[in-house]
Amino acid sequence: MPATTRTTLRRGLAAAAALPLLIGALASCGYGSEAKTDEKKVAAEGKKLSADTVRLGYFPNLTHATALIGVQDGLIQNELGGTTLKPQTFNAGPSEIEALNGGSLDIGFIGPSPSINAYVKSKGKNLRIISGSASGGVKLVVNPDKIKTLDDLKGKRIATPQKGNTQDVALLNWIAEKGWKVDPESGEGDVSVVRTDNKVTPDAFKSGSIDGAWVPEPTASKLVSQGGSVLLDETSLWPDKKFVITNIIVSQKFLTEHPDVVEAVLTGTVKTNEWINANPDKAKASANAALKSLGGKALDAKVIDPAWPSIAITDDPLAATLKTQSEWAVKAELIKQPDLAGIYDLKLLNKVLKAAGKPEVSDAGLGAE
Repeated sequence: MPATTRTTLRRGLAAAAALPLLIGALASCGYGSEAKTDEKKVAAEGKKLSADTVRLGYFPNLTHATALIGVQDGLIQNELGGTTLKPQTFNAGPSEIEALNGGSLDIGFIGPSPSINAYVKSKGKNLRIISGSASGGVKLVVNPDKIKTLDDLKGKRIATPQKGNTQDVALLNWIAEKGWKVDPESGEGDVSVVRTDNKVTPDAFKSGSIDGAWVPEPTASKLVSQGGSVLLDETSLWPDKKFVITNIIVSQKFLTEHPDVVEAVLTGTVKTNEWINANPDKAKASANAALKSLGGKALDAKVIDPAWPSIAITDDPLAATLKTQSEWAVKAELIKQPDLAGIYDLKLLNKVLKAAGKPEVSDAGLGAE
């Protein structure tokens, strides 16, 4: 064999030997979708925790971005080892609460009003709030030809997603602070509050059957894309411009029997939130890919681009704002004065946060003993 041929062969063999090391190094740094796939494989082969599976519920909404990304990219499963994550999606809070109460769901992402209602109706026996997930992302969008100022809302038809839901309560409270009257049951009054599913709100707005809507993202930006105008961002109504829009809740039975699994899920959500906040553009793309996977269609750039930055991803449940929202619901006569003592159990979250070198969060005096 000529010398030049032997030299070429040796170089080729050396390069081939080095290639697996290079690939391994890249994967360990977390580059690319291949790395995420490897993480899922490692997790599946890892040590099983105290439960074989954990069933996780969430909505295909941007305000549930922690779940969208944490599930799709394997960041939650990675912390569970050999315990299998079984995700389920829901379209409304009541159906998710029903699943939690019925024992077919263990942990869920959900808004504050359904959390309050479920906790009160069960007399504090069915759930605990164990973490925050998102703040903000709620806007009042109106037809600018009909409504130019906030005073113009009087006599108009404004949609909310559901009677007694988080946005419904916020609108009723805002109306009351204006000195106007609305019947909380029928929605009739100085402003007609029209309870409309977010799926059909854009069509109702386009047809003119409603004049505006107090809604979460991405519905708000969908209305803007149809010619609507943002008249009010709900964050402006809060002293620190923060209010809880998504909590993480758990079945009390599951929390008692499998605290190690709950801690692993929270470790996954904390890491997911950290990645989201460090990589907003990549996170936006990942959330949109998850929405496409779940619903068959990604959001248009003209919808997701303005919607995404209005949502703050956070581990903090912003417990003081949940207390305020419950007071608004009482004032609107949607619920009686609730006893929320014990609705939070943040011990595992604060353990995870401390281990990650992050500050602990408060339960605003509403924690479980």
